[in-house]
Amino acid sequence: MKIYPFDPKYDHSMSPNAYYETNHQHGHITHNRHMKNSHAYAPRSSPRAFNVNSFGAKANGNDDSEAFMKAWEAACSSKGTVYIVVPENRDYTLKPVKFSGPCKSSLIVFKIFGKIKAWENPSDYKERRFWIVFHTVDNLRVEGGGRIDGNGKIWWPKSCKINPELAVTFVECNNLMVRNIRLENAQQMHMRIQECENVKALNLMVTSPGDSPNTDGIHVTGTRNILIQNSIIRTGDDCISIVSGSENVKATGITCGPGHGISIGSLGAHNSEAYVSNVVVSKATLIGTTNGVRIKTWQGGHGMAKNIIFQDILMKNVTNPIIINQDYCDQTKACPEQKSAVQVSNVLYKNIHGTSSRPEAIKFECSKSIPCQGISMQNVKLVDDITKQDVSKASCSNVKLKTSGHHSSLCT
Repeated sequence: MKIYPFDPKYDHSMSPNAYYETNHQHGHITHNRHMKNSHAYAPRSSPRAFNVNSFGAKANGNDDSEAFMKAWEAACSSKGTVYIVVPENRDYTLKPVKFSGPCKSSLIVFKIFGKIKAWENPSDYKERRFWIVFHTVDNLRVEGGGRIDGNGKIWWPKSCKINPELAVTFVECNNLMVRNIRLENAQQMHMRIQECENVKALNLMVTSPGDSPNTDGIHVTGTRNILIQNSIIRTGDDCISIVSGSENVKATGITCGPGHGISIGSLGAHNSEAYVSNVVVSKATLIGTTNGVRIKTWQGGHGMAKNIIFQDILMKNVTNPIIINQDYCDQTKACPEQKSAVQVSNVLYKNIHGTSSRPEAIKFECSKSIPCQGISMQNVKLVDDITKQDVSKASCSNVKLKTSGHHSSLCT
């Protein structure tokens, strides 16, 4: 049976055939296929559950943050496996909240069946960098088939890269799983995974308008051993961005577009040190994106991006299907030329096909002082979206390129 992303019928984490609900008096879970909103009793041997309604959440447009925090504190202070339940068919409104650990529980399952929406007044955000934060919580699952809505239309006209508001952030959360959730209309980034280890992000739907500013889908920073799988991402910025300190990253079964593609970087901004290694992006489809698969680094940085594989990828009307840019400059005036650069090495592009919206489909713009090394292309064939003529020639600067299989030419 094929499993589709964000289908709550696939979310059987509480029981192979049932959903669970909570009773406030006993705080235990009851087995019933149709009980996402009921209040039945269960034996005390069952895992404990905490329904946010039982802690005062009203889902009436007023702030429910206090009720969510009380439910979190009760769960975090309990032993064993615990559930926090956000009931379906209700919209809960939250101001900025921080769910902190470490917790006594061996596993916390945050079951979002309903919708969580951001508070509408930006002036009430004292710490403007974050909206929902999970901090130092190990063995955490966030799932349920519900929605997390950043209410971004309030923020986008005031977009500011100095103090961007992030929708959902996980910091130092090890053994983390986020699955079967819809994240939409983020203030800026939809989900930031920071300094975590052993992470799975599965069956996600991430959406914002294509013109919404800086709304990256999934942003990975300083994180090791992460799998992003079977997800659809449609945003106004990178569908997936992987930045410094990240290693052993695998993204597979991703549909991206609109957006800016799947990016490693940017790396080395403000003359900083940056390291990314062991990244595999496979079985991806990019539709109408400004970039396909991209590596971007600033001049003046140092460090390395190495051991990277892009394979089995379909491009559909992508503006820059394959690009390495070591002169990345995200500002209105030209960036000064500098000799130092993040080294880009051991990058494989394999089995990449589809259409480009422009004749120059492949660009390698590498540093004069620290050129790209070990760049390989196998069976790469891209055609013009209108003429259907082969455009898989590479425009190259300061790169050592090897090709094999079907490929129209070497660098031009």
